[in-house]
Amino acid sequence: MAGRWETDRLRPLPALLLAVVLLVVCALPASAQLFGGTESAGADGSQRGGLFDPLLNLFNPQRTADAGPPAPDATPYTVTIELAGGDSALRDSVEAASNLERLQARAPAGAAGLVRRALADQRDINAALYSAGYYGGLIRITLAGVAPDAPGIFERVEAARRQGPVPVRIDITAGPLFHFGRVAVFDATTRQPLPDAPTLRRLRLLPGEPALATSVVRAEGALVDHWRRLGHPFARIAAKDVTADHATRTLDVTFYVAPGPFATFGRFTVSGADFLTPGFIEERIEIPPGTPYSPETLDRLRRRLLEYESIASVRIHEADRLDADGSLPIQIEVAARKPRYVGFGASYSSTDGSAVNAYWGHRNLFGGGETLRLDAQVSWFGERSEAVPDADPFGYKIAASFTKPGIFTAQDDLVAQAAVLREVTNAYVREAATLLVGVRHRYSDELSLQVSLDLEQSQVEDSTGTGDYGIVGVPFELTYDSTDSKLDPSRGWRVLATVEPFAHLGDAGAGPTLFKGTVSTYHAFDEEKKLIFAGRMAAGSIIGAGLYDVPPQRRFYVGGGGSLRGYEYQSASPRNDEGIIIGGRSFFEASLEARLRVTDTIGIVPFLDMGSAFASEWPDFDGMKYAAGIGLRYYTAIGPLRLDVAFPLNPGPDDGDFGVYVSLGQAF
Repeated sequence: MAGRWETDRLRPLPALLLAVVLLVVCALPASAQLFGGTESAGADGSQRGGLFDPLLNLFNPQRTADAGPPAPDATPYTVTIELAGGDSALRDSVEAASNLERLQARAPAGAAGLVRRALADQRDINAALYSAGYYGGLIRITLAGVAPDAPGIFERVEAARRQGPVPVRIDITAGPLFHFGRVAVFDATTRQPLPDAPTLRRLRLLPGEPALATSVVRAEGALVDHWRRLGHPFARIAAKDVTADHATRTLDVTFYVAPGPFATFGRFTVSGADFLTPGFIEERIEIPPGTPYSPETLDRLRRRLLEYESIASVRIHEADRLDADGSLPIQIEVAARKPRYVGFGASYSSTDGSAVNAYWGHRNLFGGGETLRLDAQVSWFGERSEAVPDADPFGYKIAASFTKPGIFTAQDDLVAQAAVLREVTNAYVREAATLLVGVRHRYSDELSLQVSLDLEQSQVEDSTGTGDYGIVGVPFELTYDSTDSKLDPSRGWRVLATVEPFAHLGDAGAGPTLFKGTVSTYHAFDEEKKLIFAGRMAAGSIIGAGLYDVPPQRRFYVGGGGSLRGYEYQSASPRNDEGIIIGGRSFFEASLEARLRVTDTIGIVPFLDMGSAFASEWPDFDGMKYAAGIGLRYYTAIGPLRLDVAFPLNPGPDDGDFGVYVSLGQAF
């Protein structure tokens, strides 16, 4: 469950400390895994094939020894690294590659263990030099003054050990930095250039650029992916020639690619789906025989199937040969999640109260992927409601949600949500029964439309008194999502547009229409997704009704962690003459974030928010509120843990000094 802490100016420190402690506690398991493991076989001198294969070992976190008992017959040593040439980044790479340096605190077993570690360093440090573009480097490693492969090395090490830690020295001369020279992509059979090859710019192997070995390794994968996307499932790099010319200090690279035959999709077979009704998976494959092969098509299929809660995993196996008609058979293997689950959660906010929630759910109620979830929540509004000061701060919500896939076709899902609730806010106190029933049609993996019936009967008390409101609406919700991740997107767009005409809207009667839309976009500036710009804009309006004719719970409110960080919940909204929040008929919000990863698990996010609700029918941008802040992200396997601290830039007299927000997933 995602939680959120908001603080006002009276009580900021306890919530801030609690959020920091939560981040530290959550970080511990992942850190233990990141720095855990045992010394790899490579550290003992095992052989690897290929010029650049040892580079992969540099990025394997399991190479670091875990804390354990000392090795038998341990041989302690001291290590000195001298690097001539290069820069500080090269030194960092060399030290990271050196087992002698990183594992110094855990002495190896006997003289043989130290010798194996030194021999492995010769190879791994050389790979580190290659990865940085240094192909003429010289590496000299000595143990007690002699080379690790010298005659009598074991006796020399044993003699030195009796006098104390064995002195180990690594002397490295980096040599000149090499640059790419001639780079070519040839057909492995004809030895002629391939006409459909990607450009050298796309491969990031431009002549004159530093000849990083990691770029060559990355280009191999890019070439294979390129031809697989063109419909060649068996594309491979048959061979490559890598020649370092020490006279010109250039690296010439020639790839010999075997694209393999062009293929189409053939028969699909499904296994492991006996927990679902027969044909459930087959109806959702939606890839006709004869469709050109594409790995992206298979990936979209996998992600689409995983959206069903009853399915735990989807494995797609491509056949190792084509059928006689040139089609590729595909096997889909699915596994079931546990059908039932229970859980609970809690949240706290100094401005909009505390809540405790318990829930029970079923992921496959009738065997056709139907989901049912029952929620029971109790809440306590932490302060007196501005609109209803004498209101009981106790709130509750009993809710049920149900989804039935494939009600008409495999693309049509029935969705239903019902609730009985009591809600306490600064603007109103509501007791209500609600029901939303609709059909969602999926046009593609990115685009869907849901048409629903929206019913509500409520009693609402606000600053003007108590009213009974009936609501009957027909919302049309269009959703477009081309992002690559639900919790941490790095590219693509998200669009949610809602139009809801009302047959009855409280005192406004029939005729009013709600318009609301949200657009978010994400752009990564580098392949490693170290810097991502994210933007969001939202706006809405209710036309055809006066402000006080619209039920208070259906007006627009801005403020808080879900809209305008740094301001209290609902506070950036219209107020009456007494300064009490009454909500508006329109609103506008916008946010901009720069998501910068500092390490693989830690990131910082400076952000700017703006927004306000307006009494007018359309946003007039009068009285806009602005906020800026900084966020901390801890990246986990399921998504980033978010801690944001936001500061109002133009606060009013009733606004706090800052807000603190914690949740799982990005802010938007």
